Amino acid sequence: MNLHKLFTMQRGLDQYIQANMQVTEDVFIKKGLALIVELAELANETRCFKFWSEKGPSERSVILEEYVDSIHFILSLGIEKGFQDLHEWPREVVEGDLTALFIGTNKSILTFLTEPTKIHYEKLWILYGAIAERLGFSSEDVLQAYIEKNETNYERQKNGY
Repeated sequence: MNLHKLFTMQRGLDQYIQANMQVTEDVFIKKGLALIVELAELANETRCFKFWSEKGPSERSVILEEYVDSIHFILSLGIEKGFQDLHEWPREVVEGDLTALFIGTNKSILTFLTEPTKIHYEKLWILYGAIAERLGFSSEDVLQAYIEKNETNYERQKNGY
């Protein structure tokens, strides 16, 4: 999937939020924590780790929305570090079940936050791509859900979220 459109949309949203909220501080680490929280919310909706429960995962639309919440922060973190020149979503085969992917992705986020290199940033994208694959989300699913959530985020800002 081409990421150019997503980076452009995210840059606009970030600028809007920073102007609207009068953000003057460096919020890189705060965005990083937000990404960790979003990843946890996504894992919670999949319920992939809840061996003690018979309840199944949330509806696909709920899981997809949680997924793209993370994508907003991944894009934003990349913009902060000047990595918006990543044109294509990097892909690799990643082994392991969904639970292992969540653990590995969390580790990757923490690594990127402490060592924000392009290699670590690309690894984060690779792991998120593997999560999308395990969840059965296509590039088109992710793109459409991102566009819809981006619009929702603008509306939230306009309404004092």
